[in-house]
Amino acid sequence: MIKRTLATTFFYLASLSILFAQNKPKYIFYMIGDGMGLNQVNSTEVYLADLENRIGLKPLVFSLFPVATFASTYSLSNGITDSAAGGTALAVGSKTKNGVIGMDSTQTKPLKSIAYAAKEKGLKVGITTSVSIDHATPASFYAHQTSRNKYYEIATDIAKSNFDFFGGSGFLNHNTTASKETATPIFTLFEKSGYTLAFGKSDYNRLKTKADKIILMNNKDTDPESLKFAIDQKDGDLNLKEITEVAIESLTKNNDKGFFLMVEGGKIDWSSHSNDAATTLHEVVDFNNSVQAAYDFYLKHPEETLIIITADHETGGMTLGNGSSNLNFKALVNQKVSQGELSKIITKIRVEQPKTTWEQIKSVLAENLGLWTKIKVNERQEKSMFQAYENSFIKHVNATEKSLYANDEKLVAEAVKTLNEVANISWASGNHSAGYVPVYAIGAGSELFTHKMENTDIPKKIAQAAELSL
Repeated sequence: MIKRTLATTFFYLASLSILFAQNKPKYIFYMIGDGMGLNQVNSTEVYLADLENRIGLKPLVFSLFPVATFASTYSLSNGITDSAAGGTALAVGSKTKNGVIGMDSTQTKPLKSIAYAAKEKGLKVGITTSVSIDHATPASFYAHQTSRNKYYEIATDIAKSNFDFFGGSGFLNHNTTASKETATPIFTLFEKSGYTLAFGKSDYNRLKTKADKIILMNNKDTDPESLKFAIDQKDGDLNLKEITEVAIESLTKNNDKGFFLMVEGGKIDWSSHSNDAATTLHEVVDFNNSVQAAYDFYLKHPEETLIIITADHETGGMTLGNGSSNLNFKALVNQKVSQGELSKIITKIRVEQPKTTWEQIKSVLAENLGLWTKIKVNERQEKSMFQAYENSFIKHVNATEKSLYANDEKLVAEAVKTLNEVANISWASGNHSAGYVPVYAIGAGSELFTHKMENTDIPKKIAQAAELSL
């Protein structure tokens, strides 16, 4: 994944950054790892080093960028932001109330995002994500709505935006307003506004030469809520790097004025809500792969490109360490599927084979998590998992455990918790935290990102670098 040595890459990037620091960027990548706090990045680098049997870090592409700092994330209404207020702060440069999309805290004044500022300057604009396109963070760049839950209304703002490219898993509400009234299907609105709808990469390849503005979604037979977790993806599944590469291709076609591209790694947040460490680390690597696509473009246009990496907030209060001084992140390699996918397996067994024994369930957990076979499980840990098994399979109570984006089997949550414990990873909660988030930058204008920042500073600095009116 990383071809250069740390030292060689650092000096190479630093020299390029200094050389082109005063140039105005023509190509802007604004890449947001939703829920990606400092420890999500650090944990991933520890994990990658541990896979090489060494103590230390194996850096991600973006952590080698020559400019690195951090930002606060509180909203106007809460010390801990949600993705709507956090995304809005990153998009418009102003804080608002939790739950509000692209508007001020009174919910009466629409606020112009950096994406609209780029469009006004003549740049092409792309908005991409690994979750639904109407979700809070991507919506903050094109929509103006009083609530993040107004999915239909948010989607209609795409038709008004005139942005050039949208990419993600799909849309959550196709023809019903927030007040439960039937409305014009959003796909009809999109097509009337000149958008070509592509379902999957092959469909995009078929349509790209004929299309002016494109909305790329997952294949028609897949979940519109999100792409699969990286740990669960198989060959042929749409992934964030592919979406990023397609967006770059689309935005550079017949375009000599430049582009603005927002890329969100949305499911770092989802797996962190579930306190699923292995899945979270795979999501950070997946996000890093999309950054690699942007960085490859940067290497071809270093004097004209700005890449900014950050997050809207941290999720879960992730911590490297739970008491022991020995990190054992390599244990996480034994997890083969996400907590959500393993929950589906256990649910199917519980419904179809309710008399399944504890030893049989242990075999399933061992196959998917490595518990007992490759990882030692102590008496306390097994007792906790057995109690969850007993409640769900025998007593038929407390079978599931709900997080923001999942309703998983409690037995599986306990098993993943055990794996986290063995790896020496702990979590503060299943919700967002107020922890600082990282900011990384490279390229034209990156010298503006060298101080401790408010999240609202970031779009303002991008606007300053590119001479956009925000």
